[in-house]
Order: sequence, then C-alpha cells, then structure tokens
Amino acid sequence: MQQRRFGRTDRAVSVIGQGTWYIDEGDRRAAIEALRRGIDLGLGHIDTAEMYGDAELVVAEAIAGRRDEVFVVSKVLPSNASYAGTLAACERSLKRLGTDRLDCYLLHWRGRYPLEETFRAFEDLREAGKILSWGVSNFDVDDLDEALAVAGDGRIACNQVLYHLRERAIEHGVLPWCAERGVAVVAYSPFGHDGFPSVASAGGRVLAEIGKAHGATARQVALAFLTRDPAVFAIPKASRAAHTADNAMAGDIRLSEVEIERIEQAFPRGQWPGSLPMI
Repeated sequence: MQQRRFGRTDRAVSVIGQGTWYIDEGDRRAAIEALRRGIDLGLGHIDTAEMYGDAELVVAEAIAGRRDEVFVVSKVLPSNASYAGTLAACERSLKRLGTDRLDCYLLHWRGRYPLEETFRAFEDLREAGKILSWGVSNFDVDDLDEALAVAGDGRIACNQVLYHLRERAIEHGVLPWCAERGVAVVAYSPFGHDGFPSVASAGGRVLAEIGKAHGATARQVALAFLTRDPAVFAIPKASRAAHTADNAMAGDIRLSEVEIERIEQAFPRGQWPGSLPMI
C-alpha cells in the first residue's frame, strides 16, 4: 500500500484508509474482520468519530493488540467542542477505542464554539500526549483561513471533506489551499453517498474500460483518480473483508494523463456551488 506523509506530521500514512460511518449497524464480527484485513493489507489509516454510534467500539476490537500498526483518527462533535467539552470528548473516545492516544483528532464541522477554545484544547491534549496531531473536517476556504489565523502555520494536519467523482467541489478552492500549505485532504464517502456510477452509464463505462486496462474494478479506478493529487487520502468504508481487499488494490494503480483526462470529462468538476458540500 502506497504511503504518504500526512500533512506536516512526521507520519507516513496509507493513501487508502478505512472509514467506519455506519459500520456498527451490520454484522459486527464481519466488520471487525474487514478492518483487520485492511490492517493486514496496509490500510492502517482508520477513521472514526464519536458521532458514529458504536463504531469506536468496533474499531477497538479490530485494533486490539495491533495499536502500533494503525493511524487512528476520531472527531469531536461541534456541540461538544468547547474547551472543557473537547477534553472530555477525547477522554471518552480514548476509553471507547481502548487506547492511550489518537494519532489525529478532528473538529467534525464548525459549530457555535470559538475555534480558539477547541484548538486550545487540541494543543493541551497534544502536549499531554493524548493526541499526536489535530485537524478539521468540512472546512471551506474561509473556515480554513480563520483556522490558520487562530492556530498558526503547521498546526492543522488535515481537512476531511466530501469528495467523490460526482462531487469535486473541493478542487475549486479547498484542495489548492491545503496542498499549498501542507495540509492533508482526506476524502470521505469517496464512492458517493447516493450510489456509485452504474456500468450502464456513460461514466461507468469509462471507469470499466480504464479498469480493464489495469486489471482493476471501476471502484478501484475511482479511488486511484481521487488520490492522484499527493495531498489527498481516501477513507472508503467496507463492511466485508473482500471489499476491504478490493479497496486496498487501488493503492497500486497509476493512471496515465490520458486516463485522468477521460475521467475528468466523464465526471466534470462543474462550477463552484457557492458553499462546501457535506453530508
């Protein structure tokens, strides 16, 4: 599995990781096996959040005895993101995950609490060794500008955002902003929340044709396309070990400029929508 430096941290992290939203709602044993299979295949970047129900508990079982092999990310809800609330939320996540530290801790989205409070808590948690880095999620360019002014250069490790073939809004401003400043971009829901392009569609046929040339699936091609920029990581969710293995293979695909152009034409970026999409 290809690894890249995660923002300005000193950590090399798998380009393809593992998301866990809704992973607690299906077969728990299968979900744990899927996460463990991912670790076996080098998908050590595991993303979760306090909002995701019992996902942190599922992750805890999956990483038991293998903590040093993984890069664990969790998130604090905006409603808990006061100074004291952030400290307490982190302690809850650490307990649920069965670990003494998070590799990265994120503010899930902007809320009513000033960024100064949340970031001060993040820094205190980092100094205490309870988190090793911190970042944000669902931040638009204006939010990032404010966050940078509050935090200072080099503190924000990543911005986790919605990014898939049919939703490329981050390419207008967020991705260039992050790439220029050494902030990792983590793509959530990289297959789209409302369904992946059908093979019967024009775009689906393009993905299938490119996939055939690489001995890969359309989904693997999609992941390779989304992570073509060196600032980008992707965290697809897989509830079955076989699906995890499929995702892992995307890390070995290198698309040509011609193939990238074909995908860009099949799934055009479109105009800036005016605000950052999120789910």
